Amino acid sequence: MSRPLKVAVQMDPLGAIDINGDSTFAMMLEAQARGHELFVYQVEALSLSEGRASPQGHRTDRVSARARPVTVQRRAGDHATFGPEQVIDLAGMDVILMRQDPPFDMAYITATHILEHIHGIGPDRALVVNNPAAVRNAPEKILVTHYPDLMPPTLVTWDVKAILEFRAKWRDIIVKPLFGNGGAGVFRIREDDPNLNALLEMHFARSREPLMIQRYEPAVRKGDKRIILVDGQPVGAIDRIPAEGETRSNMHVGGKPVRAELTARDREICDTIGPMLREQGLIFVGIDVIGEWLTEINVTSPTGLQEIDRFDGINTAGLIWDAITSRLVAGGVNA
Repeated sequence: MSRPLKVAVQMDPLGAIDINGDSTFAMMLEAQARGHELFVYQVEALSLSEGRASPQGHRTDRVSARARPVTVQRRAGDHATFGPEQVIDLAGMDVILMRQDPPFDMAYITATHILEHIHGIGPDRALVVNNPAAVRNAPEKILVTHYPDLMPPTLVTWDVKAILEFRAKWRDIIVKPLFGNGGAGVFRIREDDPNLNALLEMHFARSREPLMIQRYEPAVRKGDKRIILVDGQPVGAIDRIPAEGETRSNMHVGGKPVRAELTARDREICDTIGPMLREQGLIFVGIDVIGEWLTEINVTSPTGLQEIDRFDGINTAGLIWDAITSRLVAGGVNA
């Protein structure tokens, strides 16, 4: 690498993270180890203002953020040291990591529209990871529906009768909010469970969004596999084992990570979706596989890097930065 990069990280408050589990923190540590300069800001500090003239005479859009330079270290309770707040022109960065957690709501979508103004490689551009337009067009629970041969029986709908018919057919189902994260609001509803109607009434009284309904896969008791793909290639996996008495396997709600190997079916899934991810600029992706079935393609702020590293002895954040650097070099940036 011939020069350090300027990297802005759009994320939730850095001070509140779990330094032993947070994937963004792993990426920041790796960036810093490579000599890159780090800035951090929250999405609420993002602004889009009137255009300005570039040195080439072209009118460009000004996307800025109130950010702070930061250095990070793996020291609990003292993992981040901040410089004074400053307004930075994000087009002056080399890379922007869009890493705030969903919900994938209008605020999240607006942030993708703003960052799209400057996404790219070249003057007055910054490489946004992941590509904000592709993130906006690929909410994780919808993107998977483009691969029906890879997914379990699934229904996305507002139609209560259709949901009841789906349960009558499959008997044991999972009900998910379409744009949530971390396992929040996910329910398992069995054939004899009398609470489905009340659950649907409660959801639709509070939300205009449809629900995703999937057949329950008993294989989840053996693990909900998280596979990390970097630029379309699988680099590692963990199984997340649900806690006793819990349907959800997300680590946010007590799922236990264990070492996992990629099966032939896992590789088939990755080979099928990998070219699309690469073409769309979805550099860092985490997919969820239960048994033989792909259930989600996570493109917003996937997790799992540190767990994979501990089990497999690899540096997944390093592989992500290698992919980012390769894209910059291919685009003519002296990185």
